[in-house]
Amino acid sequence: MAQELKLDGPTLERIARGEGLALCAAGSWTAMFAPALERIVADAEQLTGTRPNIFIDVSDVAKLDTFGAWLIERLRRSLTEGGVEAKIAGLSANYSSLVDEVRRVEPTGPAEPVSGSFRAPIERLGRTVYAFGDDLVALISMMGAVLAAMLRAILHPSTFRLTSTVHHLEQVCWRAVPIVVLITFLIGCIISQQGIFHFRKFGADVFVVDMLGVLVLREIGVLLVAIMVAGRSGSAYTAELGSMKMREEIDALRTMGFDPIDVLIVPRMIALVLAMPILTFLGAMAALYGGGLVAWLYGGVDPDAFLLRLRDAISINHFTVGMIKAPVMAIVIGIVACVEGLAVQGSAESLGQHTTASVVKGIFFVIVMDGVFAIFFASIGM
Repeated sequence: MAQELKLDGPTLERIARGEGLALCAAGSWTAMFAPALERIVADAEQLTGTRPNIFIDVSDVAKLDTFGAWLIERLRRSLTEGGVEAKIAGLSANYSSLVDEVRRVEPTGPAEPVSGSFRAPIERLGRTVYAFGDDLVALISMMGAVLAAMLRAILHPSTFRLTSTVHHLEQVCWRAVPIVVLITFLIGCIISQQGIFHFRKFGADVFVVDMLGVLVLREIGVLLVAIMVAGRSGSAYTAELGSMKMREEIDALRTMGFDPIDVLIVPRMIALVLAMPILTFLGAMAALYGGGLVAWLYGGVDPDAFLLRLRDAISINHFTVGMIKAPVMAIVIGIVACVEGLAVQGSAESLGQHTTASVVKGIFFVIVMDGVFAIFFASIGM
């Protein structure tokens, strides 16, 4: 739903042509999209000196007003001043006179010599904060669209795509078990070894069991699994949806009367929500097993003593906390991955950028949510 609003938004794709570069503008270059246009043009102005010649192709621009024409001319002037031969191509008869009129306008005065050095970092900070706000709005919009689609599936069960959900569950859960178990097993071994090494100085080797049990069940188990899922499944979701966007398969679904949220997003989200608790449980058990093995072989803690101490050190609350976190982490990862996938434009560069952003943002939000959960559970005494 949120993505449909962005279909007519302005874009500026970069396409290499031999030694030159084509900047292909498309969409509505009007004052309505002023913030997005300012960011697009500011990014393109950084290309000065990268190629000997750059063509600004505006043949696919659907709407153009004075604001958009001025930004195109500003981009041309900025590239020219940077030593690049920049030309505007593809102007239609309706807009050529407007661009020619804007081109005749001369700068009113010299650029500010000193304040720019102080203004640039502040401007970059402002743009970053604004972009972060856009990301939050997109995430909330996607969350609302997914909830609405799930409600439709509950009211009309025949529309739910069970086969697709099972397929994605196999991909994100069953196929992820080996790597999750291996990594968490090794992390459990490392935590146990380091704990014994330092506790041994105080003659308290056995307390490594307390540390291992609480840390794995409450924090490390779910957090480590969530980071691996964000890197493995989150990036896969973004790449799959981005590839469909590039090949216009999502537009084809809309043309056929299907909602991409129902067809593509909901099965992936449900599979991820079901997979995360399973992977978290398996990861926690593998970490405890690895920690117990190292405690036995390296620290001399007998397995029976390890289990007795572990039973006394942990409670059901520790396990419950980890299991409550898991589906929430899955929702965060899935929403971020799907938003980034649907934001991909028509180039391989855009696909790579959004796939990278999906992993980085997914891990960032997972860690933020873990901190929020830590404060929440501490406040209620869990």
